[in-house]
Amino acid sequence: MLDQGAASPVVPPSGPAARTGSPLLRRKPVEQLVDEGGKGEGGSLRRSLSMWQLTMISIGATLGTGIFVVLGEAVPKAGPAVTISFVIAGLTALFSALSYAELAGSIPVSGSSYSYAYATMGELIAWVCGWCLVLEYGVSVAAVAVGWGEYLNEFLDGTIGVTIPDALSAPPGDGGYFNLPALVVVLLAMVFLLGGAKESARANTIMVAVKIGALLLFCTIGFLGFKSGNYADFMPLGMAGVSAAGASLFFSYIGFDAASTAGEEAKNPQRDLPRAIMLSLIIVTALYVLVAAVAVGARNWKGFEGSEAALAGIMKDVTGQTFWGTLLAAGAVIAIASVVLTVLYGQTRVLFAMSRDGLVPKAFSKVSAKTGTPRVNTIIVSLFCGVLAAAIPLGNLVDATSIGTLFAFGLVNIAVVVLRWTRPDMNRTFRVPLGPLFPVLGFIACVYNMFGLGTATWVVFGIWMAVGLVFYFGYGIRHSRLAKDAPRQISTDA
Repeated sequence: MLDQGAASPVVPPSGPAARTGSPLLRRKPVEQLVDEGGKGEGGSLRRSLSMWQLTMISIGATLGTGIFVVLGEAVPKAGPAVTISFVIAGLTALFSALSYAELAGSIPVSGSSYSYAYATMGELIAWVCGWCLVLEYGVSVAAVAVGWGEYLNEFLDGTIGVTIPDALSAPPGDGGYFNLPALVVVLLAMVFLLGGAKESARANTIMVAVKIGALLLFCTIGFLGFKSGNYADFMPLGMAGVSAAGASLFFSYIGFDAASTAGEEAKNPQRDLPRAIMLSLIIVTALYVLVAAVAVGARNWKGFEGSEAALAGIMKDVTGQTFWGTLLAAGAVIAIASVVLTVLYGQTRVLFAMSRDGLVPKAFSKVSAKTGTPRVNTIIVSLFCGVLAAAIPLGNLVDATSIGTLFAFGLVNIAVVVLRWTRPDMNRTFRVPLGPLFPVLGFIACVYNMFGLGTATWVVFGIWMAVGLVFYFGYGIRHSRLAKDAPRQISTDA
């Protein structure tokens, strides 16, 4: 629950440095994490984001491809019971959101769950968590960008009667050679981010308003074509189908934690971060369930197969006109662009924190004195994500993102329990209700959803983690600032 009296920043009380003898288990003290907030190579991030802007960042990062595109892939798995799949995925996200809210109020830094793990479980676990965040944010940017091209074609077809050829609008394996629109939207987001966090937040707020309006418009028109018979066979593929769809739809909730990556650019992070995280999740979940219920009511679940722009198609079917579908496609183009913008923002801030700790090269923590942004970091990440989006099919990206996110969320739930045990004296502006019960349930829910993903996804995840460990033992462990500071700390303590 929120501590309403803690409106001003609350710095955690001083405590013993949480370091152990092994570099793999060495923990970074919370006080040090907070003290380093915003500081980079050659400059500092600027505190300019309000609670409303933080909420919009979370909604902007969450509300997009999950409902505009991935719904078309989830319905064939669960049938009309896809609404239950959304609820299952939402409950999984809720437990983790509560844990994020507590930690974001206690450790308001850019590293999100990476920094929380560093303070509670040690450097190796922090690296693993950070590497999962790279998968979560970086790959989800690519996945979202792929879906953007589908709606862009819908919009172009409805307005000027021209579409981008498959060869240039689909990746290899999906009938094309290079997804040019996906690359373009990532590069556009990069341009916004290079202008500064405050400017990007303003643009995102406008785009969020547009996407919410577009979804409400869909619900209004889609309800006119609602047929109760579409719900007759509610769970055609059984609970297994519902679970499989729920695991994939968890991708739809990725992003609520984006506000936690803005911890070093928020005006009042201890108060505003927990509120922004919880408010954004409530708004997004309500919209998801409403849109899914209307969509399945307006179209038989078997008609969703192979449709990545399902909502626009439903509006065309209901009205018999292309205008409304084109209008929704225009809203989706803006909506998905805002997801790319905010998730790309989160990716750069996580790498900023990891670079400051020495675990990745210094280039990622260099800050422009003019704009207060990590320019080199932003350019590198944008180019990587853009090329990935242009070359990899959407389905593969969605599942890979989901498993990385679930793993990171599971660690966050554990971190809450560990920090309460090791630092019960800390001031917390938000506390997860019912003590350790909800974090434990959150961890179990994450593991349950992970095992709902396919074997191929697990193989990709295993390879990704192996590459990450090679990088850590080859570079990170030798350049860790905490490891280098340890001898000096021991000497000072002596």
